[in-house]
Amino acid sequence: MTYGVAIKVNDGLVFASDSRSNAGVDHVSVYSKMHVFTPRPEGPVFVLLTAGNLATSQAVVNQLQRDLDDPDCEVRLDRVQHLFDAAQYVGDISRRVQDRYADALKCSGAEVAATFILGGQLPGQNPDVYMIYAEGNYISASAETPYLQIGETKYGKPILDRIVTPATALEDAARCALVSLDSTTRSNISVGPPFELAIYRRDEQRIGHYLNLGLQSPLYVTIGKRWNEGLRRAFERLPRFDWE
Repeated sequence: MTYGVAIKVNDGLVFASDSRSNAGVDHVSVYSKMHVFTPRPEGPVFVLLTAGNLATSQAVVNQLQRDLDDPDCEVRLDRVQHLFDAAQYVGDISRRVQDRYADALKCSGAEVAATFILGGQLPGQNPDVYMIYAEGNYISASAETPYLQIGETKYGKPILDRIVTPATALEDAARCALVSLDSTTRSNISVGPPFELAIYRRDEQRIGHYLNLGLQSPLYVTIGKRWNEGLRRAFERLPRFDWE
């Protein structure tokens, strides 16, 4: 299991993911779940977060890069007209990969499915994020729910629901993403460091800031500590019962 989140605000996009991959409690490894594609210096920019079967995810990422390296490939990331076309393209590749190995994995009981979040911006268009399901279809973020999650989603959701709106500042959205990751890590051992954070500011056509954080990274430690202290203070200010 893993956890990835993408937040869409008026100022741009935030992406965050953990790096833990496990096949049981005694087989834990580290793989990046965040992949950045910048086919041309002037844009577009794409960020892909992955969750689910690691082999499927890696095969999809490899195919995306293989297509970009092939000048004769008609459909590839730098030739789509809209970001939702890119989401459909990733979904199509994912379905082909899953179909290729589904029968072989049935005997072992392994799950071949993978899910993705694709975000970015094409020149002259608005930035956006899409969640691509294992079936190959996709949804986009909305003004009412300006974030998307994949993997172990439930523990990191409350802060996103309470804090994030389209008007949220980009750096505040990034802090929310880190708290969301921290909350998930505390409640689920299948999610763990290092944590990756990427911030894309609208119309910049590049990733403006990228962080790779471990459990002992000063920024990560301080954010977790202050969030916990703030929650405790808020709890202590809750109204008393009549009989207290």
